[in-house]
Amino acid sequence: MTVAFLGTGIMGAPMAANVAKAGLDVRVWNRTRAKAEPLADVATVADSAASAAAGADILVTMLADGPAVAEAFEAASPASGTLWLQMSTVGLDWTDRLAVAAEKAGVVFVDAPVLGTRQPAEQAQLQVLASGPEEARPKATPVFDAVAVKTRWLGPAGGGSRLKLVLNAWVLALTNATAESLGLAAALGLEPSLFLETIEGGGLDVGYAHVKGGAMLSGEYPPSFPAGLAAKDARLVVEAAGEDVDVAGAKAVLSHLEAAVDAGHGDEDMAALYRAVLKER
Repeated sequence: MTVAFLGTGIMGAPMAANVAKAGLDVRVWNRTRAKAEPLADVATVADSAASAAAGADILVTMLADGPAVAEAFEAASPASGTLWLQMSTVGLDWTDRLAVAAEKAGVVFVDAPVLGTRQPAEQAQLQVLASGPEEARPKATPVFDAVAVKTRWLGPAGGGSRLKLVLNAWVLALTNATAESLGLAAALGLEPSLFLETIEGGGLDVGYAHVKGGAMLSGEYPPSFPAGLAAKDARLVVEAAGEDVDVAGAKAVLSHLEAAVDAGHGDEDMAALYRAVLKER
């Protein structure tokens, strides 16, 4: 089975590598070819999206946003009957648009964003939030099993993206709450690390707070998930909520992330929103 994998960034590259290591024939393409070249030992590096997709059984997209996915899909022009695993986080509107594009092209569409960041992607420990036709599951399973520790099927296409937004709202809020708690501790004259030490092992403890809080305290932000992409995800949460629910927490996260990005920290880890919480100039 041949898999065309479009998008070899911070998440896509390790995912594509794991699909290849699982024994599937993988062709990779990235708009910036240099980001795909490191995969040459395990996959065929294609010169174009179209050459990657030509004759492929499965098309996987793992790109930054909806417009990037739509552009790559159009350029790839996969054959009718191809299974398209759309694993990027693009929100509700773009998921609907991409599903329409797939139907027009005669392509089987599975909405399958993933939960996890760079390290889980490298370790094949992601979770796939899949939604789409029942008959697509057997063909999709080898790819999902290669990149994830768990796949949750959520009914018709669109269910995966909906749950991803819910989970992102929680992850973003947790990161922001950690930053605000550490920042408040510092403003009150306390050693910020006391916050993490105090919650450790108790009912309020959560491992993610220590991961992101550790980065915040060190002032080092190697990207596990870049702030620029996290801002995009926060924006998608706010847009999806509309007027139906007050997502003030997501709006606060978005404000901090946008401030960090505007200050030139968009390629740092999302924990860099701590810079905005501290009002760094």
